[in-house]
Amino acid sequence: MKDILINGRAIGIGHAPYVIAELSANHNGRLQRALDSISEAKARGADAIKLQTYTADTMTIDCDSEDFMIRGGLWDGYKLYDLYKEAETPFEWHKAMFDHARDVGITCFSAPFDETAVDLLEDLNAPAYKIASFEATDLPLIKYVASTKKPIIMSTGMANLEEIEEMVQAARDGGCEEMIVLHCISSYPAPIDQSNLLTIPDLKKRLGVHVGLSDHTITNTASVVATALGAVLIEKHFILDRSDKGPDSPFSIEPDELEELVNQTKDAALSLGEAGYERKPSEESNIKFRRSLYFVKNMKAGEKIGIDSVRRVRPGFGLAPKEIDSIIGKKIRCDVTYGTPVSKDIINFKDK
Repeated sequence: MKDILINGRAIGIGHAPYVIAELSANHNGRLQRALDSISEAKARGADAIKLQTYTADTMTIDCDSEDFMIRGGLWDGYKLYDLYKEAETPFEWHKAMFDHARDVGITCFSAPFDETAVDLLEDLNAPAYKIASFEATDLPLIKYVASTKKPIIMSTGMANLEEIEEMVQAARDGGCEEMIVLHCISSYPAPIDQSNLLTIPDLKKRLGVHVGLSDHTITNTASVVATALGAVLIEKHFILDRSDKGPDSPFSIEPDELEELVNQTKDAALSLGEAGYERKPSEESNIKFRRSLYFVKNMKAGEKIGIDSVRRVRPGFGLAPKEIDSIIGKKIRCDVTYGTPVSKDIINFKDK
């Protein structure tokens, strides 16, 4: 499976996972905080900062009926329209945010939630797109995004296999040739015991695409394990300070945690290597500490080696321990002293 390129960064097997810091609503309505978050994400090693491009009016309607009320969970009591009004990243901020990301050297792209958002992001030359889990069944939107011919990253939270396959097919039908599907549990925060990370290699096998993880758990453990299972991309919600409360703060990681995520997933990817049984270069200096056969008594030439004449001990400069049965009862060719390594040239194998 060939690598996917976003702003020149290769994403695929054999590379460190592509780490996305999801800003979402963690600007808390302040442009400067959004800009500071972009700078900090870059400083902590993230490959990209991701936005969400919508307004309350492009997301829902301003309606007070019970259908539009949230009952239970993190946002209990909110009317949908009011939640999105509070959490939106204003369209007029986007240029400043994209420009700032380019200035500090981090990739910036977004998840659009309708066609007007795609048009805005195209004007800003977004290098890739994200489809959020809640839009996974919005096939017309997916096809519209795919028509840009940019790489698409698609989350699968709440979607069953049939819906995931329809989402992938819609992207392909729309013209997308580069996609990454993200395993995702759309719970905020997500219980780690429901992560079901073994879905990652299964998705890769079924769909024939690169697979990653959109991680809503509150630690980095799931992301590290996902990397070991073949995830090539990790997305986590990012906030400068969780104590600065906001809609997404309870399940977002702070700067130190983002830096740990980058380093830990990179190490996880490096640790995979490839299947093989050859001795590793780092092991060469320790070969001498394996066990081998040593004489443990002084002996004269012509004496027979008894069971009490040799021992299997460290270091490893003598014959291998497996040779002990072949030397017991054999005569030695020369005098030996206590602590001499057993070698074939000392032993007369022909004459007992």
